[in-house]
Amino acid sequence: MIMAKPIILDMDPGIDDAAAIAVAVNHPDLDVKLITTVAGNVSVEKTTLNALKLLTFFDKAIPVAQGAKAPLKRPFEDAAYIHGESGMPGYDFDQPNRQAMSTNAVEAIHHVLQQADEPITIIGTGAYTNLAQLLTKHPEDKPQIKGFILMGGSISAGNVSSVAEFNVFTDPDAAKIVFDSGLPITMIGLDVTLKALITPETTQALLELGRPGKMLHGLITAYGDVHTGGKPMHDVNTILYAVNPNLIKTTPAAIDVVTDGPAIGATVSDFQHRWHPTDFYNANVGIDIDAANFNTWFLEQVSLMPH
Repeated sequence: MIMAKPIILDMDPGIDDAAAIAVAVNHPDLDVKLITTVAGNVSVEKTTLNALKLLTFFDKAIPVAQGAKAPLKRPFEDAAYIHGESGMPGYDFDQPNRQAMSTNAVEAIHHVLQQADEPITIIGTGAYTNLAQLLTKHPEDKPQIKGFILMGGSISAGNVSSVAEFNVFTDPDAAKIVFDSGLPITMIGLDVTLKALITPETTQALLELGRPGKMLHGLITAYGDVHTGGKPMHDVNTILYAVNPNLIKTTPAAIDVVTDGPAIGATVSDFQHRWHPTDFYNANVGIDIDAANFNTWFLEQVSLMPH
């Protein structure tokens, strides 16, 4: 019998985070120990409320801890223009029947890591502020972190500037701390997520998949991140990688995070090793995915959710 993989989700729900939570908390191969929230797509108060609404929707007793209200050094700017004022428009959720922990995100993660019987994978799909604060305040936790699977970055082009992806751009100083941590990192950035578009056909098919399908149909329909061919469910790709890493093609890379100037938020791949030794790599970077397979897998996950 395969044991479920213990994970912590650090997120800023957000529509694509909501879809990622829906898949993760219902997947038999994942054991979600904790969900922590951060300011990103909308304020941290709203991302926390959204996480609690989703856990109420699926009736999952997973603890939620609220995290950073703002980046380490920069002013906070949300993405409500993409995710709506609430962060989760398109479906009328019940008010949550549970509350966030009184403990903040950093201390909650620290506690879970220290109590764990084995190292835990942390999946980050928002700004990495909480993760950077954890590494700074509790470096003793590093042996208990199996690795990070991060939605963020790009080694081609950005989505909030010519070179920067939103999660890294929101708090580049935090991203630099995480990428410089020496821990195993898989970066699932725009090079993958802008290929793995949820097609209009997939969105329509969700309506046939009971209550979870109708909920996700509503969210995806309301999602403002529109591309030719569909809409990217950026954060869902991290969950796919956690359970089926062979479905995303990766390559080792030496990644530097730019923290100032016109390229702020860029994740630069030093593929020519101009700045690092030829044997230095600090991340496994996603570079390709079969979009049709991704759509099929996503619908399969929703069909298995309790209706």
